[in-house]
Amino acid sequence: MKHTLFTFVALLILNSCASKKEILYFQDADQYNKTPINYVKPVLQPNDILKITVGALVHETTIPYNRSSGESSSTSVDLMKLDGYLISEDHTINFPELGVISTKNKTTSQLEKDLSRLLEEGGHLKNPTVNVRLLNAKVTILGEVKSPGTYNFTEESVTLLQALGMAGDLTINGKREDILVIRETDGVYKTTHLNLTSADLLTSPYYFIKPNDVIMINQNGPKVKSSGFIGNLGTLLSVFSIALSTVLIITK
Repeated sequence: MKHTLFTFVALLILNSCASKKEILYFQDADQYNKTPINYVKPVLQPNDILKITVGALVHETTIPYNRSSGESSSTSVDLMKLDGYLISEDHTINFPELGVISTKNKTTSQLEKDLSRLLEEGGHLKNPTVNVRLLNAKVTILGEVKSPGTYNFTEESVTLLQALGMAGDLTINGKREDILVIRETDGVYKTTHLNLTSADLLTSPYYFIKPNDVIMINQNGPKVKSSGFIGNLGTLLSVFSIALSTVLIITK
């Protein structure tokens, strides 16, 4: 009976352990040394809030094209959002003097070029400069990470690894070979599964996240097996100790 108990506990411990292949990131990283980086700017989406700044040689001529409030000089992103341009559900913004402008299938750079062209061709400004920034970009990270939640960012190029770093990285129980990413593209949701243990991720179109992405980290096999039965090693040792004591009492 004691032999059976020891065998059972040994098997239980083995099943609750994750191998290095399940834990280590980018195990074939050397194969991707000097791989060129393909930067991709995200396409603007409905409910994005834009900060649009128009400049020209004569500053006074740009005043009608720049939204301003008493707090315009503030560096607070939340205050900037109040003066920002909210993209409607039909992919448009209402810009001063120019009226309704389409943002469909455009990046911030493409919108900058369009606005500069319209301002100059319409005789509004001479040699205008336009800067467009997305103010409310965010990514939601859920599951087996240290700090799940929704994180805001202002950079145009944020990698999946940087996003996971915002959430404090995966816990030891996170399933690194199967990261689920949910992305909105052309009005529909698309999903993909990524493997953090392979450097193939570096060339994936999902290596750079896009605003409103949702990243799901599921529990790995050992964690799933132990859920609802034995939660951690301390509990396991306690169960083993009680079982061993019971066997010793019975066999006396």
